[in-house]
Amino acid sequence: MELTILMPCLNEAETIEVCIRDAKKFLTESRTEGEILVADNGSVDGSTSIAEKAGARVINVTDIGYGAALLAGIRSARGRYIIMGDSDSSYDFSRLQPFVDRLRAGADLVIGNRFKGGIAPGAMPFLHKYLGNPVLSLIGRILFRSPVRDFHCGLRACNSQRIKELNLRASGMEFASEMIVKATLAGFRVEEVPTTLSVAGRSRQPHLRTWPDGWRHLVFMLLNSPRWLFFYPGIVLCAIGLLGIVLLHSGTFAIGDVTLSIHTLVSSCFVLLVGFQAASFGLVTRRYATQSGLLLEKGRGAGFLAFLNLERLLVSAAAVFLSGFALFVWCLVQWIEVGFGALQVSAILRPLVLASTAMTLGIQLAFTAFMSAIMEIGIRK
Repeated sequence: MELTILMPCLNEAETIEVCIRDAKKFLTESRTEGEILVADNGSVDGSTSIAEKAGARVINVTDIGYGAALLAGIRSARGRYIIMGDSDSSYDFSRLQPFVDRLRAGADLVIGNRFKGGIAPGAMPFLHKYLGNPVLSLIGRILFRSPVRDFHCGLRACNSQRIKELNLRASGMEFASEMIVKATLAGFRVEEVPTTLSVAGRSRQPHLRTWPDGWRHLVFMLLNSPRWLFFYPGIVLCAIGLLGIVLLHSGTFAIGDVTLSIHTLVSSCFVLLVGFQAASFGLVTRRYATQSGLLLEKGRGAGFLAFLNLERLLVSAAAVFLSGFALFVWCLVQWIEVGFGALQVSAILRPLVLASTAMTLGIQLAFTAFMSAIMEIGIRK
């Protein structure tokens, strides 16, 4: 069988028959061997019986959620290709040929673009149209270099065998983002085709919740991009902290009428510590995610992460700590030479701050190395 047309369903008695009729019309007119599969997610309005009478194959999905329904449908699909779309009649299942053509031409994932195809008046809420979808799609393109400009289009198609390789897991609405993110990271051929969005034919309230589901999409993308969540901000903070330390480690620094001194040096050291911790979190989470199969890492990044084993990190931590400890001992000797009496603050405070910062960095790095090793125990098992 070439094609499975998959429809997730939760109380769509008003529209499911129309969607199935349009899908059957497409299969007949395009002479495509296929099936219509409804993944029912606990409907209580008779949707399943309507779908079966209309000629669809129905599976019951006990796990709750948009993503859970689609995942079950993907596992049950018999077609070489899968086209999935909401069963609220907002998408036209009789006009699926562009998706099939792209799949036949070798695309692994094809996403509909409603902004190119046309959005009927009232079909998409104002916040979704001008804030939610554009902003989240832009974030997705920045974080993952994805070509998709409509991350949340509900009409999309995929190669059924390839999509199973992505180990998709999200059970909620963020499944839409997970599919695109993981396909992009895996190097899949991802394409877009224009599609239209009509006003949904149901009278009940939509399942999509604007702010909670938008937040879940954003969190999902951030959690799947440790570089942007931890590493890049950490590197920026480290650079700012190091710049302050370089400028102020031996004295003051003037910018016009503003003079920076020891107080700015202390602040720079704190910024460096926070940045270093964030960057190390980024490396640890990235390493765990790639080794556990949650994310795919390729090229130099994978080699660099493999290079950072426990032993190398501990050696680096010891070197940083000992350099700070040596400076601390120098400060202690200065104190001993004055019989543990009062020291000149300007002469001793700068090296003492730098010594404390270096020792703290070394301790942080050692703890990070052990935390990374502990996280890998379950993976190795």
